[in-house]
Amino acid sequence: MHPPDADSVLVRHGELGVKSNQVRRKMEQQLADNLRAMLDVRDLSGGIEQRRNRLFIHTDQPESVAAAAADTFGVTSASAVTTVDPTLSAIKTALAATAREQHDGGTFAVNARRAGPADAHPFSSTDIESDGGTAVWEAIEELGSEPAVDLNDPDFELFVECRADEAYVFCEKRSGPGGLPLGTQRPVVALISGGIDSPVAAWKLMKRGAPVIPVYVDLGDYGGPDHRARAVSTVKTLASYAPGHDLSVNVVEAGDVVTDLSQNLGSLRMLVLRRFMLAVAEAIAHDYDAVGIVTGEAIGQKSSQTSANIAVTDAATTLPVYRPNLTVDKSDITDHARTIETFEDSTIDTGCNRVAPSHPETNASLEAVRVAEPDDLFERAEACAQDRTVVPIES
Repeated sequence: MHPPDADSVLVRHGELGVKSNQVRRKMEQQLADNLRAMLDVRDLSGGIEQRRNRLFIHTDQPESVAAAAADTFGVTSASAVTTVDPTLSAIKTALAATAREQHDGGTFAVNARRAGPADAHPFSSTDIESDGGTAVWEAIEELGSEPAVDLNDPDFELFVECRADEAYVFCEKRSGPGGLPLGTQRPVVALISGGIDSPVAAWKLMKRGAPVIPVYVDLGDYGGPDHRARAVSTVKTLASYAPGHDLSVNVVEAGDVVTDLSQNLGSLRMLVLRRFMLAVAEAIAHDYDAVGIVTGEAIGQKSSQTSANIAVTDAATTLPVYRPNLTVDKSDITDHARTIETFEDSTIDTGCNRVAPSHPETNASLEAVRVAEPDDLFERAEACAQDRTVVPIES
């Protein structure tokens, strides 16, 4: 929904505004580059203009461009706006025109902000809301409806941002993911199982600006139906949030290792397998100059994810392991997966339950695990990582 004659999209970001000038400029440029990539992949046109704490995309496709901007990491919200002269008369005219085109019943409110020096305008934000509200009231009456104002929870809200040189009128704020622009942090390796949790965890690191290098460890005969295809499909969905960034999947064949662990280890085999996976991820991280590993684990969700067992598995790598789902309930992780649209491809059985022992250890010691695991576990992890296959992912 947008005003008539909308000519631009106002893009807002959050944390960038509190950074130092040098960091802010660098991050704003990365955000502009990411917005350009998002427009290009959706075949949308628009010229991007950077201003302090705001970006503008000048376009004749305001609705679609606003939707694209709202899917871009670092964006808190986006609005299709009509640009008018910073005069009370021009603002009132634009508000009335918007009400005539977009109001379809219910209460309304006008919310205005005025920025700039005190003498930039001969009116205040309160004047805009009062006089603009009167213009909207009259426009609704012209439509044959009975106008009613609700300043707390209106059915229809119009907004004005009035600056020294121009004013913007709009009627919608599309919420974005927030966070930081993708590419403003160093990359991390993401262990992607294709289940519900790991794509959500990867998405959360991407939201904080860190590109992810997806790694899928193929469990061979223990992987279940369409195991690899499901994992690749979830990464394709993640890639839709990151045009211009390479999310090719590093596929590591580990069927022989999983078979050996399943046949020769008892209650500790899931922990040894997790240690193997972290070692694989670390080997791949070195090839990409990545600085950490992200997993979908949450405390207590599975036997291998108790606080004691996480300490044991972390000892397999010298890199930090990021677990953004660590304290999140499964239901909330599932809701998040639905929101970012990875849930549907994540709901086929992951196959890992076929590896898990009937009575897994939930309170392992590092010493016991090291004694039980094969002496060549980490050498095999390095070899499997180097023999990986890279599957390209189209944005």
